[in-house]
Amino acid sequence: MCRSIKTLRPPALAEEATEEEIRAAALQYVRKVSGFRAPAAHNQEVFERAVEAIAGATAELLGGLEVRGQVVRRG
Repeated sequence: MCRSIKTLRPPALAEEATEEEIRAAALQYVRKVSGFRAPAAHNQEVFERAVEAIAGATAELLGGLEVRGQVVRRG
């Protein structure tokens, strides 16, 4: 589906994902699902809310993952 979204957890990413990387992945997801690279003015608010919600869920997921017996730092 979203081939430009990269894996944001170790070992694929050497360090913990930044907020910027998480938001960029969320933005790519929303763009793909909505079919819009940039929303029209009347859709801007709902588009941004979706990006923020997905970024939050992504951060929560990454914060709770255990990778090969190691606990990934919970943020």
